[in-house]
Amino acid sequence: MNRTMVWLLALLLASGAAARVEVYEFDNPEQETRYNKLIGELRCLVCQNQNLADSNAELAVDLRRKTYSMVKADKSEREIADFMVARYGEFVLYRPPLNANTLLLWAGPFVILVLGVGLLIRTIRRRRDAQPAEIDQAKLETAAALLDTDQDRKPS
Repeated sequence: MNRTMVWLLALLLASGAAARVEVYEFDNPEQETRYNKLIGELRCLVCQNQNLADSNAELAVDLRRKTYSMVKADKSEREIADFMVARYGEFVLYRPPLNANTLLLWAGPFVILVLGVGLLIRTIRRRRDAQPAEIDQAKLETAAALLDTDQDRKPS
């Protein structure tokens, strides 16, 4: 009985430590909408492949808390994004603005697509235009003779 109580207590303590629920109170639904939109568009710098809403990293918790305080202070989405970019760089944005630093990021996939289509068209044209090699009549007769031989047949 005592051992069972220890296991139940350990289980309760372990489950409470892993679960972290943040509950924020907003003045109006518009603030909550802005907050949810922002944490969905800002990247977790620790996880790098998750937004702030999906990450449980300590930095993501701090960034959500900072975003919440700025939304409560009636800062605009632009002001909040500018603050995060000034502090953490453009990497914090899932959709960085188009500028000289991010031009390759935005244009890169299209350049690769155009190059791939160009190479595909070039390969198709070369294969279509390639003339089949002339086959010597003697080689054809040799191949036919090999096919007609009984060497590959097993005796019954």
